[in-house]
Amino acid sequence: MKTLLSIGHGYSARALARLLLPAGWRIIATTRSAVKAEMLRAEGVEPLVWTGGPLPLAEATHLLTSVAPDGSGDPVLAAQRNEIAAAQHLRWVGYLSTVGVYGDHGGGWVDEDTPLTPSTTRGVQRVAAEAAWQALGLPLHIFRLAGIYGPGRGPFEKVRDGTARLILKPGQVFSRIHVEDIAQVLAASIAHPNPGRVYNVCDDAPSPPEDVLAYAAELLGLPRPPEVPFDPASMTPMAASFYAENKRVRNDRIKTELGVSLRYPEFRSGLEAMLQAG
Repeated sequence: MKTLLSIGHGYSARALARLLLPAGWRIIATTRSAVKAEMLRAEGVEPLVWTGGPLPLAEATHLLTSVAPDGSGDPVLAAQRNEIAAAQHLRWVGYLSTVGVYGDHGGGWVDEDTPLTPSTTRGVQRVAAEAAWQALGLPLHIFRLAGIYGPGRGPFEKVRDGTARLILKPGQVFSRIHVEDIAQVLAASIAHPNPGRVYNVCDDAPSPPEDVLAYAAELLGLPRPPEVPFDPASMTPMAASFYAENKRVRNDRIKTELGVSLRYPEFRSGLEAMLQAG
């Protein structure tokens, strides 16, 4: 039986589960929260409250890790590196990374062959984590995700409650990806594995962040949020770090190699679908 061990079963992995479960997959999903474990059980997966001990690797045919690194490295490998490296029976391993590994390119285009020059601490940690997983000798596939949005994770709430601000930084663009498109990219890779391959997972239309909020307001029939100039001193360090990098990310490989046709090729169609779904 095809069995996915999903470590750190979060937003993107849950979307993948919604595709795999109807196809007869067994999914073992780790979480650190007993409360979340019960929520995951209700979604049809087998939850495992994991705090670093042994993982059910022998039961898995496929493995996906969504756990972010920290200052000490990759937490999953810190806990179970040798055991994971020994799991040579795995048919497919997926690592969810970020386009932050490319660093700042002044609004220019990057692809999977662009040298990794991260400019943030998080980006540096991701580069190290990617290398650590690559060193295991497993059938690894790396997915560098752009900014994720989708149901429960979009701009509508901020627009509705009046906290949205259009932060203006001339020339700034971000790449994005709807969570359902992440899921279909992962599913396509599982169906057509190519160990060692790296994929950028983003839509077709890198756009200024203020355009997204403005369109959300338009869809809701609410006033355009107020404009404010970019001022990192007035932002959280996390928010400011996002604006420290400016690039457009190419997604040709997921189309040409995996045959993916994006459901939401740009943010407007994604936001429209979210609003229609309530």
